Parts: sequence; structure tokens; C-alpha cells
Amino acid sequence: MARTDTATRPSEARLRLLTTATRIFYAEGIHSVGVDRIIAESQVTRATFYRHFPGKEDLVLTYLQEIDRALRSQVDTAVAGLLPGDAVRAVGAWIAQGIQSPGFRGCAFLNAVAEYPDPDHPVHRAVLAHRQWFLDTVNTLMAGIHETEAEPAAQHFVMLRDGAMAAGCLLDPTLICATFLRGVEGLVRTHAARQPS
Repeated sequence: MARTDTATRPSEARLRLLTTATRIFYAEGIHSVGVDRIIAESQVTRATFYRHFPGKEDLVLTYLQEIDRALRSQVDTAVAGLLPGDAVRAVGAWIAQGIQSPGFRGCAFLNAVAEYPDPDHPVHRAVLAHRQWFLDTVNTLMAGIHETEAEPAAQHFVMLRDGAMAAGCLLDPTLICATFLRGVEGLVRTHAARQPS
């Protein structure tokens, strides 16, 4: 008998729950959305929901894990085969593209951490883990350009990104992205010109 990968694939109901939760959590916030609404819009039963997610927090953590996984893959794709300076520019361009996409509402992780301020909460820790990965990724790229002061340059990039993500859902995203990309270019050039201390 031929083996299928059904056991390793998530069920259709789980995917519907996660897709629905992702759409609503990102558009409206996490605390404002109840399990009943997610169940209704996913067209599953309450028993099905709890079979896949023991509680709302489990769904929230899975939502963030899935976004983290997708973003890591997108960054890997954006930088594949590029020299470090071009890779940093490519990450910047990828961020700008996201800011200008329909329905953009800021960074899902910054939005989530605003709702979970307790540093010991699993959601807060998941946000910090994602941000550490992103900082480490940019730090590696900056070190590829120039080892000296790579970490401060990476922190600068992350701050530019955070500002662009926050402003991009409040103001003209085209203008915000142009400003952000000028900042990234200036950062790359300044960092590349550094002399060893």
C-alpha cells in the first residue's frame, strides 16, 4: 500500500483555524478576538478547535510561530546568493514591499508584544525570540560587510525597520519606505567605510 503524508500534514480544520486567526489577530488585535468568533468564521466545531488548540494562548503562540517561520523563509530567499551589502539592501527592500502591501497594519510581533507586556509570558518571550533572530541575521550580514561595529549597525537597522513599520501604517507608506530605504543605504555605506578601531 502506498504511504501518504497525511499524518505529517496539518488537518484542513487546523489550517482554517490558523488562517482565520492570523487574518483577524493581525487586522484587529489579539485580545479583542474571542475563541467563539474564530470558531464561527473557521466553520469548525468547538470540539474541533480544542482538539487542535487546548486554549486561545496555544493558538496565539502558533500564529506567531507560523509568521516567524514564514518571515525566516522570506529573508533567506531575499538574501540568497547576494554579497552582504546587497543582502542588507534586499532585506530593506523586502521590508518596504511589506509596508506597501494592502492591509498592512504594522509589525505583527510589535503589535502582539503591546498586548502581552509581561516579560515572563510565553507570547512576550516568543516575540523576543523572533526579534533576536532578526537582529542576529542582520548582525551576520553587517559583519560580512565589515566586522568592526557590526552589532551597533545591526541594531541601527532594526530601529530603522521598527520606525518604518510603525509609521508605515499611519502615514503615506510610499514616503515612509523611500525614507527607510535611504536610511538603509546610508547605513550600509557608512558601515562599509568603517576603519578598524
